[in-house]
Amino acid sequence: MQLAELTTLRVGGPAERFVEATTVDALVEAVLEADAVGEPWLVLGGGSNVLVGDEGVEGVVVRVATRGIERLADVSGSARPVRLRVQAGESWDALVAHTVEYGWAGIEALSGIPGSTGAAPIQNIGAYGQDLAESLVSVEVLDIESGERRTVPAPDLELGYRTSALKQGWRAVVLSVDLALERTDGARSRPVGYAQLADALGVSVGDRAPLAGVRSAVLALRASKGMVLDEHDPQSVSAGSFFTNPIVTESFALRLPGDAPRWPQQPEPAPLVVPLGSEPATPPEPVEGTVKLSAAWLIEHAGIARGFALPGSGASVSTKHTLALTNASGRATAGEVAELARYIQTRVASEFGVVLHPEPVFVGIAL
Repeated sequence: MQLAELTTLRVGGPAERFVEATTVDALVEAVLEADAVGEPWLVLGGGSNVLVGDEGVEGVVVRVATRGIERLADVSGSARPVRLRVQAGESWDALVAHTVEYGWAGIEALSGIPGSTGAAPIQNIGAYGQDLAESLVSVEVLDIESGERRTVPAPDLELGYRTSALKQGWRAVVLSVDLALERTDGARSRPVGYAQLADALGVSVGDRAPLAGVRSAVLALRASKGMVLDEHDPQSVSAGSFFTNPIVTESFALRLPGDAPRWPQQPEPAPLVVPLGSEPATPPEPVEGTVKLSAAWLIEHAGIARGFALPGSGASVSTKHTLALTNASGRATAGEVAELARYIQTRVASEFGVVLHPEPVFVGIAL
């Protein structure tokens, strides 16, 4: 099996061995059997956030093809949250479409994100002012070290900006995801939290809008940036946003040009613990705040325009959005994608002193 056929970038060499798991039991069995004999293994969902090397993957690639959306809670009363259990192999965007159709709010702004539901908590996917952490209740995982299936509450996943404990070295495979969604009067969305989306909807930030309207607006915005998979749009042959938006200290952000977009982040206050009967402790020193920057702005202002490609390379920057690296030519190799990414990192670091970090998972190739 050529993994280029299973990734949205359409690059990647062969899998030494390939298994498609259509049931949870088959998924668990395939992973544990490989791990028990020391065979390398890779779990692959929708292939949308991965860069697979041209030499392929040693060992077994297990494609998650489990399906199912189960309603766990009574939805007869609008005051009660709707609880869903979603199998890891379910298409994420199909899940969002399902929730919008039934009038359940919470993930509507995450429309159009490619990939499978099981990958969503690994990245804590987010877009247009909404992220998964707001609706995630728990995940069921296969813990590789113990070989057991267990349910992990969302707070234990250490969800952050495009990260989680699942992405930071914990050897576990997501089997299913539990969500709590809101049933609102008139199928209204959660408060819109992103200015560009609010403008597209003709509402103010913080207002609610029809769920279907939010989904349509998000899909249109994503499509305008080549961020919705479309067989008729070569610019959508990508891994989505290739770099995360950097988070830097406030003092560093002050050194950037005044027109550089920036979004202050709330610092986590240091705990103040005073034992009973003790004198009040001296308050801790204030923690310097952080600022999120726009990776797209940094790339563009480092002199890399939309459509840029290195000489002779099949990989290019999207003509619609500088955050996406594409295989629009249909002939790019994984090595060429990585080469372009390194070039962009070097230019941005040289111009602004900011190191851009890639968002996709790298398999059999290094940046």
